[in-house]
Amino acid sequence: MHSYRPAPVLEVLGVCSEDEQLYRALLARPESTTVDLARHTGWPATRVGRHLRSLLSLGLASRTPGRPARYLPAVPEAAVELLALRKQAAIVEARLGASVLSAEFRARHGAFTVIRGSEAIAQRFYQAQACAQDEVLVLNRPPYVVTPGRGVSCRVIYDMASVSEPTDLAAARSVGCRILRDVPLELVLVDRRTGLLPTSAEVVVEVGPSSLLDGLLRLFELLWQQASPLSPPASEGPLSGEDRQLLALAAAGLTDQAIARRLGVAQRTVERRMQRILRTLDATTRFQAGLRAGQRGLLA
Repeated sequence: MHSYRPAPVLEVLGVCSEDEQLYRALLARPESTTVDLARHTGWPATRVGRHLRSLLSLGLASRTPGRPARYLPAVPEAAVELLALRKQAAIVEARLGASVLSAEFRARHGAFTVIRGSEAIAQRFYQAQACAQDEVLVLNRPPYVVTPGRGVSCRVIYDMASVSEPTDLAAARSVGCRILRDVPLELVLVDRRTGLLPTSAEVVVEVGPSSLLDGLLRLFELLWQQASPLSPPASEGPLSGEDRQLLALAAAGLTDQAIARRLGVAQRTVERRMQRILRTLDATTRFQAGLRAGQRGLLA
């Protein structure tokens, strides 16, 4: 019959399972000698000694003076905090090393890197977004190459053709985006330091700090100003949230038929609601309605 062995919890901090097992034994029997621990664990004394030395180096145990030597476990809270601080220091050191490697890489290859193959491309897009710290900017048109997410600031411009079903529209609103007719290219910009520019389904050009990256950032901002909001924040006024959504789609250039298809309603319903919106805003044309709604902050 096998005795119960608790699952290791310190491996994430660099403590191997056997070190943790001996640490637990020491927590249960402070001031144990090597012989005591060998008897308790059933390990040979040489094995116990090897893992005791590891615990000492990790700060999980200390040794009392005198003979035979006795060992005291570190208080778990303090020990784990020390291990976590060491782990954080190692991460900082690794990041500093990565910046040196990046500088060496850029010095040899310049600001541009070509990534080939669907698997390598998918991995790079995931890495770029996962490492984003401040902002992700996306120009998105079919076929999709990214799904924006995470807790960083994210601005997305969708091509009008990519939002073809009510479910697509709901997904776009959940992200917080704008919509534009004929988005010229696919693009992902991360923290204004990295650009991922697909040139085909199997090739992506990664752009580092350069005049090209500056140009891509300016292009995104220009398109953002031209695009129509799909998810305007709620504001007081004569238009409901559904009215603002319909007007935003109309301002983006969609026909009544296309709007009806995207909203999942009848075309006659769209036409009736649009007439009510025109009356509410005292406008005679859709362009005038969109202009007046924008001036009143109902679409901003």
